[in-house]
Amino acid sequence: MAVSARGPRERMVFSAAQLIRREGVAATGMREVAAHAEAPRGSLQHYFPGGKEQLVNEAVGWAGRYAGNRVARFLGALPEPTPSGLFTEMVRQWTDEYETAGFAGGCPVAAATVDCAESAVSTREAAAAAFATWTGPVARALTDMGVPEERAGALATLMISALEGAVLIARAERDVRALNTVARELGPLLDAAVTRDD
Repeated sequence: MAVSARGPRERMVFSAAQLIRREGVAATGMREVAAHAEAPRGSLQHYFPGGKEQLVNEAVGWAGRYAGNRVARFLGALPEPTPSGLFTEMVRQWTDEYETAGFAGGCPVAAATVDCAESAVSTREAAAAAFATWTGPVARALTDMGVPEERAGALATLMISALEGAVLIARAERDVRALNTVARELGPLLDAAVTRDD
């Protein structure tokens, strides 16, 4: 959905997520969010009476939902869904971005966690909830592909942890090497977890 097709509140949450993923929480100001969202500055207080912390928390929540909703899209891109195929698609989102647009952006949930985990309890809680919102669909997809339910949650956590770490390394190195490495190395382990054919 284009930014202009969203209402002002949605645009501000989306814009906050985009700025946080590039600049971090500390460098993302309310004025910059309003300008990026093409929203009147006065609307920030109207929509976010809790100030910047509320806006950051909502942007983090949006990012978790976005990532969770992408799982179905990734699965739809696969002719035959496999755990390794799902993870490869999750990684490809980042390699494609970095190879076409550069390494400026990262995960807004990770950025908020790094910037605020100790200083803002509500933001830490929002980040934990966002990761859970993302992990759930990954675990369900693994279960649907034949991974035992008792293992699917752990593997979903492994996939997201490996991806987040590889994104961080890729941004530091300005190279997709780490992303390609985690996809290649985790793929066989993920596929080996399938114990039944559907």
